[in-house]
Amino acid sequence: MSIIYSFFIKPFFPLDSLSLKSNHTLKKVIVIGAGFAGLSAATRLADKGFNVTILEKNTSPGGRARVFKAEGFTFDMGPSWYWMPDIFETYFGKFGKKPSDYYQLVRLDPSYAVIFDRETTVSIPAGIEPLKQLFERIEPGSGERLDAFLKQAAYKYDVGINKFVWKPSRSIMEFVSLKLLYDLSRLDVLQPFAEHIRKFFKDPKLLQLMEFPILFLGATSENTPAMYSLMNYAEITMGTWYPMGGMHEIVKGMVALAEEKGVKIKLNQNVTKIEVTGRLAKTVITDTETFEADIVVAGADYHHVDSKLLGQYRNYSENYWNKRTLAPSSLLYYLGVNKRLPKLQHHNLFFDEDLSQHAYEIYTEPQWPSKPLFYVSAPSVTDPTVAPKGSENLFILIPVAPGLTNDTDEIRERYFNLVMDRLEAYVGEPIRPHIVYKRTFAHRDFQADYNAFKGNAYGLANTLLQTAFLKPTLKNKKVRNLFYTGQLTVPGPGVPPSLISGLVVADEVTKEFGTDR
Repeated sequence: MSIIYSFFIKPFFPLDSLSLKSNHTLKKVIVIGAGFAGLSAATRLADKGFNVTILEKNTSPGGRARVFKAEGFTFDMGPSWYWMPDIFETYFGKFGKKPSDYYQLVRLDPSYAVIFDRETTVSIPAGIEPLKQLFERIEPGSGERLDAFLKQAAYKYDVGINKFVWKPSRSIMEFVSLKLLYDLSRLDVLQPFAEHIRKFFKDPKLLQLMEFPILFLGATSENTPAMYSLMNYAEITMGTWYPMGGMHEIVKGMVALAEEKGVKIKLNQNVTKIEVTGRLAKTVITDTETFEADIVVAGADYHHVDSKLLGQYRNYSENYWNKRTLAPSSLLYYLGVNKRLPKLQHHNLFFDEDLSQHAYEIYTEPQWPSKPLFYVSAPSVTDPTVAPKGSENLFILIPVAPGLTNDTDEIRERYFNLVMDRLEAYVGEPIRPHIVYKRTFAHRDFQADYNAFKGNAYGLANTLLQTAFLKPTLKNKKVRNLFYTGQLTVPGPGVPPSLISGLVVADEVTKEFGTDR
């Protein structure tokens, strides 16, 4: 009988759903973590009629998208790219709102600059026609091939973003339909992105420009399915944007909306245990308080919840987690500079070293990189409110392997000087003597602030074997009222996927537990 249930009944009618959906007394939801996914899930659940409380470990909401101020500068601590504006429109639209109700967006033009060496900088224009002209100048004939590439990528975006990423991916049966199988066959999920992109372009600079967005997915283009050309489509056709005041303005808007829906957000609540009785999570215990729960949604680091808060009720073994392919961690520098740096754009990518070598030192033989690529965000180029007048706000990021244990001050300083040598050479003027504020952030800080598994910054890499139902599941297998959301479960890493993750898990909770509405 158990075999019949497992293979034929469970995929369509999970036992948990059958036994709990009609119980309208299970209404008190505790959400652990006030990052994008936690806020998204909490707001959706409150809108559905649940009594929702978020427990946040840190002193402010936002998770990796927190903000801090120092010496007159305002620093976003994490995400700095605003892509896929349609996802934000969809999110706020779920509640009858618009992003413009909470923050003002400006489109960046150029979208970003790529520095190949001191003499060669390519600024990516906003708009398809100027971009095609740029491509033509670099590689004759590539403008027309860009159209062909985008036509394929448009289909992938439509299917991938409008269909697949909204699936909870709890069973392969969700994907078993003739239409979905047809769509899947056209998504190039078995072809590497690196192979796909070389069908259209040959010039090394164009290849790097087109492969750059894949880095946000946490894997090399050789190990990322060609389906993710949808990222290029989003970047090129929808643009690169910036919320005035900084990325934390999104968080402020989400918090305002959550509280409008009745969500209670409690800060400085470090969760230490989830108590389970009779296969139900009954209480969530922090350093200072105990909270009763009818449903728990874990928006904190999935591995941390699994390994530290649940004991025998964990979903996955340590061996399972150690076999996952993680996206990179980051070595970050927040700098306040008391002069302007006119050569910098808002977003600057330094591709002046060998990308393949850097990738090898992240994924194949994890180590501190010998000649790293890096990224510089200068939001003060666009937004005068984030720096004192006549000053520049700099955010510098070096992608590094997760799990590096020797994250010392000495190593951070060595890489700081390595990066500054190249940055100063590029801008043609000294920067270090003009730094009035400096802060660093890396593995040990990701672990301390976010309990991040192996100090990762982005979550799981979007490899083929970590896609959809092959990701860690959003529902605990042993605890009937415990769910997960965020970058270590479906649909994956990044701000838009985290918003989607919260909405998806909230809808799964509603399906299983119902509401009084």
